[in-house]
Amino acid sequence: MLTDLQKRAAQAIINIFETSKVLGDYTSVVSVPGDPGGLTYGKAQTTLNSRNLFLLIKDYCEAEEAAFADELMPYLDGLEERERRLNNDIKLHNLLRKAGNDPVMQNTQDAFFDRVYWNPAVKQATTLEVFTPLGTAVVYDGTVHGSWGRMRDRTIETFGKVSDIGEQQWITHYVDVRRNWLATHSTVPLLRKTVYRMDTFKKLIAAENWDLTLSFNVRGLLIDEETLTPNSLSSAEVNEVRLLRLKRPFMQGEDVRKVQEALKQAEIAVELDGIYGPDTETAVKEFQKKIGLKPDGIVGPVTRSELGL
Repeated sequence: MLTDLQKRAAQAIINIFETSKVLGDYTSVVSVPGDPGGLTYGKAQTTLNSRNLFLLIKDYCEAEEAAFADELMPYLDGLEERERRLNNDIKLHNLLRKAGNDPVMQNTQDAFFDRVYWNPAVKQATTLEVFTPLGTAVVYDGTVHGSWGRMRDRTIETFGKVSDIGEQQWITHYVDVRRNWLATHSTVPLLRKTVYRMDTFKKLIAAENWDLTLSFNVRGLLIDEETLTPNSLSSAEVNEVRLLRLKRPFMQGEDVRKVQEALKQAEIAVELDGIYGPDTETAVKEFQKKIGLKPDGIVGPVTRSELGL
């Protein structure tokens, strides 16, 4: 099982492939003529034509305190129907970019891409008997980029199963098979330009970095513990207004303690430890339900206001 740091390192490789940023670019909007996916958006670039862009925006619009929900909701029908006009809808593109700066959208994307891409990739890798961080990253890349199943089956047909030849040899063959497929793709010329993805994996394989031991470089960008950590908020004023939610590692600070104190005053049982763990999330949900808010366990502007903060 991958550690949290190994998971972030694996995801960072694909983030760089998709948006040229280690942590991904939540605001990224891309529409390239001839791209079979159509309009793509977010830190792992989900697509219009897969209908996953519709599902992502639907999740966001349904989230508590989503700042741009009202403006994006009129687009849901078009996104669901994969209307081609949206590929060139500048108003929508600009709106998606603005929404990408909303912490609610960022949280929505994190949860969505884990649920739709990362978790299925880990399950596929485990079923295949691929367990290393690098091998998992290769499976994740295929899941995000597309045609993972076809290339998996082609590799098995030519070289055998992982159980027959071993994970490292199988992943090496898969990368070669996929690179050849990308380089010679006849119907989607744009795919030929993405062979760098497999070349990156070939370098990591050559370096025998199967554990994705930090630090290493991908397309000129350094992946290390520092670059894998989101910038910390620098001032007390900013910390007081950050979005609080259950995440790992647990969020900590005076702002969390103030929320806990406010919950106590509202007669909600919670420990005053300044740590936003599962117990605090449960207490927040109880408070939200009590006052008629959606019990999502996220402390944003509305919940904070109701707490008197």
